[in-house]
Amino acid sequence: MDAFFVSVELLERPELRGRCVIVGSESGRAVVLSASYEARRFGVRSAMPMARARRLCPQAVVIEPNQAKYRAMSARVMEVFRNLTPQVEQLSVDEAFLDISGSQRRLGDPLQIGALVRGTIRDQLGITATVGIAATKFVAKIASTQAKPDGLLLIPQDRTVEFLHTLPVGALWGVGAKTRETLARLGIRTVADLAHTPPSALHKLLGAAGDHVHRLAWGIDDRAVTPERIEKSIGAEETFDDDVADTGQLRRELLRLAHRTASRLRASGMQCRTVAMKLRYADFTTINRSRRLPEPADSAQQLYAAALQLLEALGPRPQRVRLVGLRAEQLEPSDGAGRQLTFDGSEDQWRSAEQALDKVNRKYGDAGVLPAALLKTSGRRPDPPEATP
Repeated sequence: MDAFFVSVELLERPELRGRCVIVGSESGRAVVLSASYEARRFGVRSAMPMARARRLCPQAVVIEPNQAKYRAMSARVMEVFRNLTPQVEQLSVDEAFLDISGSQRRLGDPLQIGALVRGTIRDQLGITATVGIAATKFVAKIASTQAKPDGLLLIPQDRTVEFLHTLPVGALWGVGAKTRETLARLGIRTVADLAHTPPSALHKLLGAAGDHVHRLAWGIDDRAVTPERIEKSIGAEETFDDDVADTGQLRRELLRLAHRTASRLRASGMQCRTVAMKLRYADFTTINRSRRLPEPADSAQQLYAAALQLLEALGPRPQRVRLVGLRAEQLEPSDGAGRQLTFDGSEDQWRSAEQALDKVNRKYGDAGVLPAALLKTSGRRPDPPEATP
């Protein structure tokens, strides 16, 4: 989709079409979530700190994000895709791979189907999409990037290598800024340069990633479109407005993140075997720690207890904390089988309480019911418990 969050907002604010628009919060250290193409001409990009975006484009209109609105539109977009082919692999809220090999007899050739996708989204939803068509997933992705905004680009299979070899090496999946620097020191700046570098030299330089990018440079990508993507992890993180030294504040944020993560686990019918914690210090040094749980879990109480153990195991922190995150990893379906309950039944009681909280919050909004330690009061907020929420 093209500037997805902005496009959704402009449906309700058509007077802003053609103007510089940014979706993101203006508070604290918020980042740009989406920018109109008019704003991008001034250098504004997604994930850019909002303060910098405002300096680059002071005339931009900033709109607070509404994730529920974007999720609802995303569901409608994906429904359009699945009406064309059941082979849809959703990558994110606004992007998906479609395998149309089984749809051509019914809907026409790839260009006709690509045009149908764009036309249906425009006519039914009022927003625009860009389509890239190719014989492999990663080339289709590159084609869609090159055709933005509101475009369509087909790369014929027999011209795949020719197309790739015109691109900078950073176009390949797996070649980020550091890898580009490493390759540039050897004079490798284009995909063609990389393709003609001996695989043994790339392996020595980059390890297994060298083998991977060499295959991509020759258009080799045998991954199929996978309709049902199993999430590898579920989590949340928070960047503080001001760097935090207080352990109690970190505990409160971990408690909040544990409830957000556990709610998402239960909503997706999953449970986790590992809990991971992420801390980013004021100098942007980032550490990650994880802990395997005795039993699979989907309750905030269990996630929070594990996160506290990880936090305490770090010992004295060398500096203030800029960001904290919590993730549930090693996911598996939550069917209730094999769950080890405590003798007093407390784990089952926690799960029942949190499931009730889910129902209330679905009806009245995510802030309907909160742990007492997270409630805003006129005085000092109570410190969260040290072992259990």
